[in-house]
Amino acid sequence: MSSAHNTPSNSAPSNASEVEGTDLLNLYGFIDKQNVHGLNLAVPEDAQAIIKPWEERDDTTQMAQSGVDDQVIIHVPFSQNVRVKSVLLKLGRGELAPTHLRIYANHTNIVDFSEAEDLTPNLNISLLEGEVGVTEYPLRAATFTNIHSLSLFFSDSSGGDSLCLYYLGFRGDSKSLRREADSKLEIPAANAADARLIDRLSERAAGQQTTAR
Repeated sequence: MSSAHNTPSNSAPSNASEVEGTDLLNLYGFIDKQNVHGLNLAVPEDAQAIIKPWEERDDTTQMAQSGVDDQVIIHVPFSQNVRVKSVLLKLGRGELAPTHLRIYANHTNIVDFSEAEDLTPNLNISLLEGEVGVTEYPLRAATFTNIHSLSLFFSDSSGGDSLCLYYLGFRGDSKSLRREADSKLEIPAANAADARLIDRLSERAAGQQTTAR
């Protein structure tokens, strides 16, 4: 597991790591993809192109590249409030790799970079360099609960002129997922209660038979 170098304030609580296998907590299905947009992209529509299903995370045919410099903001709205536990990133290699990320929670629309600079981000971290696969950056659950949108400000590429993003995803859950999990837990509990009741009735019936003899 590779270590992420976080800033002292608003930093992630643990290390970043390369992610493999099936991602059961991916929030792709909760992203309002049609309303994902970006600032300073060479092709504006490419903000949506990097929001991909987990099984397409390693696809490098679709990407988002910055326009006039090495700063990009990607705004990601969700279809319902979610709790975001980590950010999943596959970034450009070499000189196209951004090295700095700021995340702003529940800002419906950041209109320009000067506005972003004036805001205090909820997360402010340095990104790992030289990673080939998808890297996971954990978030503080208490900070990223009841999230309806995230704005991600990528900057400071290694080359200094442009940056590239291949995949952007999130791990977490929603109230609907938690309710579904709770309901599954309640079923065995109810069965256990029924079993205890049946055992007590069986014991009582056995006692009555013994008395009758």
